[in-house]
Amino acid sequence: MTDNLLNGEIARETLSESFQRGNVFAEQCPSRAVMNHVTSRWGVLCLIALRGGKHRFSELRRKINGISEKMLAQTLQSLESDGFVDRVAYSVVPPRVEYCLTSLGDAIGEKVVSLADWIEINLPEIMAAQNTKAKLILESKSSS
Repeated sequence: MTDNLLNGEIARETLSESFQRGNVFAEQCPSRAVMNHVTSRWGVLCLIALRGGKHRFSELRRKINGISEKMLAQTLQSLESDGFVDRVAYSVVPPRVEYCLTSLGDAIGEKVVSLADWIEINLPEIMAAQNTKAKLILESKSSS
């Protein structure tokens, strides 16, 4: 049995309950792999792009500037295996494949969009902090 602090009160849960919920801080927790797929640079951008509806592979590649075919394919496969993306292949010539978010993908996509929006809104402050830090590093190197 483990203790967790919930709203200032200790909540007791069994080991099986703890395992089902997951523990992202545990090295072997499967949620880490899912988190990596969702929060990778390409995972975030794929989820955001797919919030706009169905897309073909080539449309996604054009929309997500800078992603290689290999990385797009790997990212979509990971998101599909996690249940976030549906892949529909049509048996036509030339082959046609469309990707869209599942309901689970739409839910996590909403969270990722909030994160991206927060970054965009706070980008001037973030960049100012980066510039300040870079100047401090240059000054410390020049005075050494």
